[in-house]
Amino acid sequence: MKKFGSSALDRRAFLTGVATAGMAAVASSAFAQQSDIGDILSAPKRGNWDDQFDARSTNRGKVASFQPIASRETVSFIENAINTYSQIVGNGGWPSVPGNVKMQLGVVDPAVSVMRKRLIIAGDLSQSAGVSNSFDTYVDAAVKRFQSRHGLPADGVMGQYSLAAMNVTADVRLGQLQTNLERVRKLSSEDQGARYVMVNIPAAQIEAVEAGRVAQRHTAIVGKIDRQTPILDSKIHEVILNPYWTAPKSIIQKDIIPLMRKDPTYLEKNKIRLFDERTREEVPPESVDWSTDDAVKLMFRQDPGKINAMSSTKINFANPYAVYMHDTPSQGLFNKLMRFDSSGCVRIQNVRDLNVWLLRDTPGWDRQTMEATIASRVNTPIAVSNPVPVHFVYVSAWSTGDGVVHLRDDIYEMDGQAALSIGTNT
Repeated sequence: MKKFGSSALDRRAFLTGVATAGMAAVASSAFAQQSDIGDILSAPKRGNWDDQFDARSTNRGKVASFQPIASRETVSFIENAINTYSQIVGNGGWPSVPGNVKMQLGVVDPAVSVMRKRLIIAGDLSQSAGVSNSFDTYVDAAVKRFQSRHGLPADGVMGQYSLAAMNVTADVRLGQLQTNLERVRKLSSEDQGARYVMVNIPAAQIEAVEAGRVAQRHTAIVGKIDRQTPILDSKIHEVILNPYWTAPKSIIQKDIIPLMRKDPTYLEKNKIRLFDERTREEVPPESVDWSTDDAVKLMFRQDPGKINAMSSTKINFANPYAVYMHDTPSQGLFNKLMRFDSSGCVRIQNVRDLNVWLLRDTPGWDRQTMEATIASRVNTPIAVSNPVPVHFVYVSAWSTGDGVVHLRDDIYEMDGQAALSIGTNT
């Protein structure tokens, strides 16, 4: 997207050119040009002039940042955010936005004026945008900014989760910032390593950090509420391309056995083979009594391939929870509103980019070699030459400065306030 200044000049030059052409043309030609302009302005794929101009409805910083969560700068920015939110609370907080109408671009309703006030107080909408009942492009840009700060799809539509996040009171958000300040302060005081990977569980987000900056940021899928991803510190020592997947006993009991009762061909369809854990001999599925839970005594191993539960990659690090990071064949899950869908392990979007970063110092493993190996479907374990520290943390509120306060659902209810567990309460 172009900057405001260049967009303004481009638009001004375009309209000036149109005006000049209009004065020089005959009436019929001018009429044709006017129609062409109308077609351009109404075309669904036209340039986003309104969005570029009305994004100026806030003068705060961009939501995206290269700043790591575990930094002293983040601590300072959270302290500033706490001061700001303390003032907001002292002034009476912000209003609750009615949910009686689906608010999106073009809607005119009294609820929009309430939402404008809410967005202005939090800094997502400039006071100069004014308060009215119209959901215009200024409000659209402000809502998208609000959604981005809260880890929600920035579509500008006030759906269930956006409304719920907007109606968390200012004093509750203040308490959330205060709780997370202590977590980030502790993280920033520890030596994370010159190069490290940080998995922020409530944000469902991964940072690959180097030289004090985020080199890569990945969307993640973390554990369900009843199968939580643990908090841990370790070192990534191995990347396996085309991994076998061995199903945990919890998944065998809760998921696979019930599926086999419904569809006896489930294992065959998903290229999962059974093995006796003691003898390592393969066991025919038809020899198992699926009406009982006896199958949990067997090893369920899925062959490498496109439908493998870990797809192209498994990333290993020592830990007592038997969790790891991995790719997934179900890329559509990353677009889901709530990305808490795994059984405790962490799935990574664009994991191959992370692989290249992790294997940078491991001889013989450039991007081309890695892609060729994945294409071969051959199980290939790779020892990481310089093991990379990995940290699984729980930070549901932080700031990247300039008025940008990031807030997430307290999905595992660790912040001590029920109102923050939006994903479980709506």
